[in-house]
Amino acid sequence: MSPTSIQDRAAELRELLNHHAHLYYVLDQPALPDAEYDKLFQELQAIEAAQPELLTPDSPTQRVIGQILPGFTPVRHVVPMLSIRTETDTTANGAVAFDARVRKELALGEGEPPVEYAAELKFDGLAMNLRYENGRLVQAATRGDGETGEDVTQNIRTIGQIPLRLKGVTAPMLEVRGEVYMRRDDFEALNERQLAANEKTFVNPRNTAAGAVRQLDPAQAKKKPLSFFAYGLGDVQGWDIPATHSAMLDAFAAMGLPVSDDRAVVQGAEGLVAFHKAMGEKRDSLPFDIDGIVYKVNSRELQQKLGFVTREPRWAVAHKYPAQEQLTRLNGIEIQVGRTGKLTPVAKLEPVFVGGTTVSNATLHNVFELRRKGVRIGDTVIVRRAGDVIPEIVGKVATEHAAYVPNFHMPRTCPICGSKAEREKGGIDYRCTGGLFCPAQRKQAMLHFAGRRALDIEGLGDKLVDQLVDGGIVTSLPGLYKLGVAKLAALERMAEKSAQNIVDALEESKSTTLARFLYGLGIRQVGETTAKDLARHFGSMDKLMKASIEELLEVNDVGPIVAASIHTFFAQPHNVEVVEQLRAAGLHWAEGEGANANVGPRPLLGKTLVLTGTLPTLSRDEAKELIEAAGGKVSGSVSKKTTYVIAGEEAGSKLDKARELGVAVLDEAGLRELLQALS
Repeated sequence: MSPTSIQDRAAELRELLNHHAHLYYVLDQPALPDAEYDKLFQELQAIEAAQPELLTPDSPTQRVIGQILPGFTPVRHVVPMLSIRTETDTTANGAVAFDARVRKELALGEGEPPVEYAAELKFDGLAMNLRYENGRLVQAATRGDGETGEDVTQNIRTIGQIPLRLKGVTAPMLEVRGEVYMRRDDFEALNERQLAANEKTFVNPRNTAAGAVRQLDPAQAKKKPLSFFAYGLGDVQGWDIPATHSAMLDAFAAMGLPVSDDRAVVQGAEGLVAFHKAMGEKRDSLPFDIDGIVYKVNSRELQQKLGFVTREPRWAVAHKYPAQEQLTRLNGIEIQVGRTGKLTPVAKLEPVFVGGTTVSNATLHNVFELRRKGVRIGDTVIVRRAGDVIPEIVGKVATEHAAYVPNFHMPRTCPICGSKAEREKGGIDYRCTGGLFCPAQRKQAMLHFAGRRALDIEGLGDKLVDQLVDGGIVTSLPGLYKLGVAKLAALERMAEKSAQNIVDALEESKSTTLARFLYGLGIRQVGETTAKDLARHFGSMDKLMKASIEELLEVNDVGPIVAASIHTFFAQPHNVEVVEQLRAAGLHWAEGEGANANVGPRPLLGKTLVLTGTLPTLSRDEAKELIEAAGGKVSGSVSKKTTYVIAGEEAGSKLDKARELGVAVLDEAGLRELLQALS
């Protein structure tokens, strides 16, 4: 590249980086994934390193990017809020390289002891400086450009995690730095509220948190649940700073400041690599987003000895994980039909490596999400893949096509079986009404029918169902009961003994309960509890199939949507035909246990219980059956509506939540006593 070309490229990169930094930091509307921004940043760094004369004072590499928003009072940081170097080598070599640089700067030989580091998470939020005077919070300011930030004190005071007064601190001045972020569950709950109110939803937790912090109206900021983690210091007067970074975090926790538990003091490169690996495996189960790990030399004395280079400390580095977002082209949109008949628009992508694998398909969830994101065929889109989560389209960057491309429309008929596709009243998903008739739903319908909580047909798993359906051997649920040993044994990798076991399991499954049979049919909106309520109320398959919507609404916990779904299912002749063929194949259950039958006392009727941990003698299913037999409802999460939490050994966050909300907690013995006392 000629000198002129290099100079032009440097200018172009500066302009690009400043533009995207403005979108990210100021408008909270990023148009590039982090990985793409990092590539441009590193290219400019390389040019400036090779030709220092091209380095300009306004280069993005020379200062922390940001800008003061109109409407906020500027705050000059006494101690600049600088950023740290990013190690983009996502392998173990990134940690090894950092340790090697530190040892070299400290002139440590091979035989000398390893350096001690503090390793912590790199949160994906908004950096914040909290100023405490004599232990009281007096000001909160954003990073801004690193030298000057924005006064957002009133908004930060709405975050319950941030103490307005520090415990045991009387220092004239103590500035605590950390990250304001939004938990994933809070983000999802916020979007659910937005949808219910017919208001716009948000793209991701990070942007939502940043937007909430910068609300000019604190009342609006308070509506968006924010959290905070402390991890550093700013200006300090009259407080003895601990000798190590880890001790400083311990001191923060003692003051009442929230500090992440996912941190460790490790020795040398080996310790850094182990921590990076452990957190990488835990990453997707964390309740908040991170994009890497931060390593810091633990000793403050060594930190001072190492010092800074340009805008970055030599004693710290951010070690990233593989990018979870990348750019690619949307080549088309197809419809996928799921087990329950849900029609999902699927993006057909130009293959791209993201989240550790090559992705060519990504979910668009539903037509409303697709429209909200403004995505059309031909756009450059942002695709995200985190862990084992199905890849999804987050949004678009630009439209590459010159011609107008119309909005995508959901089909009004199932692309597989031609049955009518409908959207439930008040719902967002289109569904095929073909039910058990639709070939696209056939495999999953069989697997659901054979599941442990339904007909419990041992041995009838994914691979066998694939063979049966793909080979045209079984085309409907009743066809399963026509299978013989010879036909099964002729399948690839199927021994005669295994074939006999499956035939025996099918025969055994013929004797079942009405509730299990109903659940096994896979009727939309009918889970285990509803199936039990329906069986208990009607007591007869024939009565249920003939029930009107009004009669269905008389069943406990059955509302208009569930009633309509059940009524629609049995209104279709092919579904009724499947039920009759299954009965003709020999499936049977005890009938007559309807609403007028003596079903015993139901002392927990109207009460909601949550199970957590391992009980001494009862399995989770056994405890659930006892509770439901007594009329209770078993929920998977704790809320203010929970009546009791039944806790066993190794009870986790549900127990903590129960204590926080003041919900009564019982052990197994307490549950048995409750059932006896109320019966």
